Amino acid sequence: MPKSPASGNEPRALPDDAKDRKALKLAETTDLSQGQARELIDKHGIDSPELEKEAKRFKAEG
Repeated sequence: MPKSPASGNEPRALPDDAKDRKALKLAETTDLSQGQARELIDKHGIDSPELEKEAKRFKAEG
């Protein structure tokens, strides 16, 4: 059975290369590692307004 369309609450699935580019950019602008940036992208989505805020908070806690 095919998967149902995203309900809007789930992050949109992206090709790994797009996620990697976003993780690299986020890592450079927030001083996180790329791995940490990927974790946040997986959790919040690549276009989430919360992503930058959470990245800064994550670094402050770390």
